[in-house]
Amino acid sequence: MILRPILAFSLCLSACSDAQPAVVEADDAGSNDAGFSDAFAPASASFRRLVLETEFVAEGASFGDFNRDGVTDVVAGPHWYEGPLFEDRHEYYPEAIFDPRGYSNNFFAFVHDFDGDDWDDILIIAFPGQDATWFQNPGDSAASDWAAHRVFEIVGNEAPTFADVTGDGLPELVMNSGGMFGWAAVDWSAPERPWTFVSLSPPGPWQHFTHGLGVGDIDGDGRADVIDAAGYWQQPRTLDGGDWTRHEQDFGQGGAQMFSYDVDGDGDADVVTTIAAHGYGVSWFEQLDDGFLEHRISGTPGDEGPSGVALFEPHALTLHDMNGDGLLDIVTGERFWGHVPEGDPDFGAPATLYWFELRRGETVTFVPHRIDDASGVGTQVVAGDLDDDSRPDVVLANKKGVFVFLQDP
Repeated sequence: MILRPILAFSLCLSACSDAQPAVVEADDAGSNDAGFSDAFAPASASFRRLVLETEFVAEGASFGDFNRDGVTDVVAGPHWYEGPLFEDRHEYYPEAIFDPRGYSNNFFAFVHDFDGDDWDDILIIAFPGQDATWFQNPGDSAASDWAAHRVFEIVGNEAPTFADVTGDGLPELVMNSGGMFGWAAVDWSAPERPWTFVSLSPPGPWQHFTHGLGVGDIDGDGRADVIDAAGYWQQPRTLDGGDWTRHEQDFGQGGAQMFSYDVDGDGDADVVTTIAAHGYGVSWFEQLDDGFLEHRISGTPGDEGPSGVALFEPHALTLHDMNGDGLLDIVTGERFWGHVPEGDPDFGAPATLYWFELRRGETVTFVPHRIDDASGVGTQVVAGDLDDDSRPDVVLANKKGVFVFLQDP
């Protein structure tokens, strides 16, 4: 991977990047500050905030077992951090630190064993419209010589995803490229070779900074469809070339990651997403016979919606069962300085991170639980059990640093 130059100076707010992670108590996830009665907002788990970095190194992060010791590690920017404490960090490509008034060259991190050697590798998506590179795990936790395989030149969309769209059991990189929706197909016999773009749409207005993208089976035929802010692309019966069937639907201005999920439990796939990556709004869209009906979860200041929460720039979202009830909940938050305002912004300004608990009853409700008010999200937020206690945790990176939120009993 050819690293772009550091955009300007690094803003180090406390201990710089060689410090050990700071552990502070995050806000009580069950705090009742969103307009719910005490009877309606249940007692809920709290989270501990681990600050792995205070430098701006990336806007995406993920996790895997990079030294194969059976303990989950975290990757963000040029480093991976050894679990369970995440104090020991290892550089797998040359460090680059960025001015938080600009952008990084690292928007997304995906973890996969590309070469089939049972060691987790790392796929990094750079700035929108730039390259995708996967870094090959050398199989030595102390080694820094991770081979870089630049496999695709132009990855568009601000929510590309690495998911199985073809149904072969292996993931593809789904995105925009050359003004079309499609995916980069991997030659799994030689994954280090350049990946091949397969288009699923005709050329259109989609470009590097198009917002909103997801993969899921919308029509229930067992084949993955591709969702975007203005509708979805229905996968044909065979993938022998040609465009997919377009279904127009307004899913907002273009937000973050998009998911298909049966929110209301009626047997069909609904859509969950944020409405505007650089505005406000989180919604789920109920699938009906003649289209989709929007149900607002989080709104705007003064019109917050049923959750009582307004999130500015909800640029990243994921679905995960956060409380073990078998239903997928929403994890999202505010992207701090997504677009830097005029003047000299306050780096200490709050940026909130929430999970919204899905409840099914006579109606569907999403109960907000604040995880934190001093981190927010980047362009990617990931949830999973990092400390092997059967409780999901949250990993993210953004202009405030790199964070892990461990869910307490």
